[in-house]
Amino acid sequence: MFIGMVAWSCADDQTSDAYGQFEADETTISAEVSGKVLNFDINEGDYLEAGVTVGLIDTTQLALRKKELKASMESVRTNIAQLNAQQDVYRSQLETAEKELDRQESLQRDNAATRQQVDNSQGQVNTLNRQISAVEIQKQSVYAELKTLQARIDQAEDQLQRAIIINPVSGTILGKYTEPYELVSSGRPLYRIAGLDEMVLRVYVSGGQLPRVRLGDAVEVLIDEDARENQRLNGTVSWISSRAEFTPQMIQTKEERVTQVYAVKVRVENPDRRIKIGMPGEVNFGS
Repeated sequence: MFIGMVAWSCADDQTSDAYGQFEADETTISAEVSGKVLNFDINEGDYLEAGVTVGLIDTTQLALRKKELKASMESVRTNIAQLNAQQDVYRSQLETAEKELDRQESLQRDNAATRQQVDNSQGQVNTLNRQISAVEIQKQSVYAELKTLQARIDQAEDQLQRAIIINPVSGTILGKYTEPYELVSSGRPLYRIAGLDEMVLRVYVSGGQLPRVRLGDAVEVLIDEDARENQRLNGTVSWISSRAEFTPQMIQTKEERVTQVYAVKVRVENPDRRIKIGMPGEVNFGS
């Protein structure tokens, strides 16, 4: 929750514990497909809500590819219908062949048919069974082809959806990198956005100060009100670097150890957008 700013006099020239500059959590939005930008209606400084459509990349080729794939799928479905019809013919022939085999076996028992006639009828039944099995194998292959085509259609549909540029996070446009009718490639940055309702003050503390700084601590943050006065805000320590910066390679004495510098991030709410990116700030960690 934001706690209001109040005037804070610097007449006593009290030195703050740490100094730094404000940053924002920035997000670079990139194109997810390649093509010509047909519409891109944003400007630097605009505030955008998450989920808002901000542009469109030409989808003509993707739509044609999807149409072609659907036509191929219909052709494959026709093949399945033909195979089913062929299988039905074989089953009908098999039914007739099995009846003939039964008749020949009955005649043989009455010595009215030869063994060769029975074997011929059995061979016909076996052949038709193999043909039915072969058609079933062909159908499985066609079904696999259908699955492949459906996956490619789903992929084309996904690409069509990705051609619609939808803003993913709420924030203010910091930079715009393309214009309508320009060609873009997949992965090319389109714009940069940051939520400015909460800012991050990055400061640096010495190794001697580090024991006084803890994650989640409430701290006092100072920003310039004018040439003589500061404004005081409430902040929260959100991150402490685990590695020192600007540190000599060999640390021998206590005096040298306190020259170690660690980065610290302090989050400060900024609902009225008073704090700007790059603005200097100061922090007092308290006792």
